[in-house]
Amino acid sequence: MNIKRDFIGDIVAEDFRTAAVFKRYGIDFCCKGGRTIEEACDSKKLGKEQVYEDIENLPKSSGDSIDFNSWPLDLLADYVEKTHHRYVEEKTPVLQAFLDKLCKVHGGSHPELFQIRDLFESSAQDLGAHMKKEELMLFPFIKNMVNAKISGNAIQQPPFGTVENPVNMMKHEHTVEGERLRKIAELTDEYNPPADACNTYRVTFSMLQDFENDLHKHIHLENNILFPKAIRLEKEFS
Repeated sequence: MNIKRDFIGDIVAEDFRTAAVFKRYGIDFCCKGGRTIEEACDSKKLGKEQVYEDIENLPKSSGDSIDFNSWPLDLLADYVEKTHHRYVEEKTPVLQAFLDKLCKVHGGSHPELFQIRDLFESSAQDLGAHMKKEELMLFPFIKNMVNAKISGNAIQQPPFGTVENPVNMMKHEHTVEGERLRKIAELTDEYNPPADACNTYRVTFSMLQDFENDLHKHIHLENNILFPKAIRLEKEFS
């Protein structure tokens, strides 16, 4: 890994512990992982040397972290679906109910809650449709390519032409969701509840932060590992 030359997404794909460093500096490693550290720091007017130093000073890995970069693509697609898609499906209705309650109880003194609720509602609707497109169209094709390579068979031409077409669509939708969650983070003061917050208020903000963290990892696994490897695999059949 060459942290001064490699793209941020590739750095995180090789060592996910670096994601914490990028998050600390507000550097997007999932939706905007196709940049170098220098490019990201220049855009945010940050000192790149401090970022380099923080990454280089990470403690040596204990060896118990998951090396997703080495996984077969069909296994990684299954993992994303059964771990991150299910997380979104389970947490979304809980957060919707909590946000509705906060708007009713605290909306008068904290009108930003209505905007947070509307942003999350839009995210919930779009993420639901997004995940279904992956589960019904993109992921099955990736698994078919893996099976074809193992068996030595040819792959059937998909209705979407090339895997790059749905991949580009998914990456665009990831960017939209990333922007929504960045706006929610701003409106919640980086998930810090106000002084008059009740327990539900605090739990909701904590859950929203967990939701953002999970989605960042979810998008990272797709944008920086699954999708580029699927594109390279498809080219092996041409």
